[in-house]
Amino acid sequence: MKKLKSFLQCFLTIAVTTALFSCGGSSGKKTGDTTASSSTDTTKKASMAAAFTPFDVVDITHNVKDYAKWRPAFDADSTNQKAAGLQTLAVGRDADSTNRILIAFKVSDMAKAKAMEADPKLKETMTKAGVISKPDFEYYHIIRFNPGTEKQWIVVNHKVKDFAAWLKVFDAEGSAKRESEGLADRALARGITDTNMVHIVFRVTDMAKAKASIFSDEKKKLMESAGVVGKPDIRFYNAAQ
Repeated sequence: MKKLKSFLQCFLTIAVTTALFSCGGSSGKKTGDTTASSSTDTTKKASMAAAFTPFDVVDITHNVKDYAKWRPAFDADSTNQKAAGLQTLAVGRDADSTNRILIAFKVSDMAKAKAMEADPKLKETMTKAGVISKPDFEYYHIIRFNPGTEKQWIVVNHKVKDFAAWLKVFDAEGSAKRESEGLADRALARGITDTNMVHIVFRVTDMAKAKASIFSDEKKKLMESAGVVGKPDIRFYNAAQ
């Protein structure tokens, strides 16, 4: 992920309600009646999807001199983060460069979040904490989210010609296939400034399989057929302790 534009769900917990169904003697369902079971499952899934409320996030990435010194300063700044309407979803360390940090915040007030980004006090706080690069802020609108805790994840960012067309290809591939490749769907988002920027977070269940899949010729061709423009930015993160 060029910009986290990571993680970083994150966002953060979102409760998804599940519909309750009562199967009494008058329901007409018979032993072995798979049609009724399938109908119930479909209704449950629809209810769960309806219960999800999309939300905004900001991913902040930067480099630090020393993570062990930076983390206490970050945690101590929680009051200012809350005042800016930010809730920490995830903090990750780049797997290839462990002093490159990704913080994913859930945003409750976009105006406050952007005001914080422009506030000179934030730069001063970051400098004191040992931030040694210009922080990168990327804002996304989360449209799908599967809550959970992960130790490793992959963030993919790319631009597409047409989001609706891209989504059809993504859904046709299916989450089950991706999960068989070590990639469990975690979050799907669109850029707020550019809605054809796609931000995807996968929880890694098998790193060897995940890398083989994400860099495969098959995946490259799939992305091209879906209308991905340019080279996707793919980054690997480990949960920061």
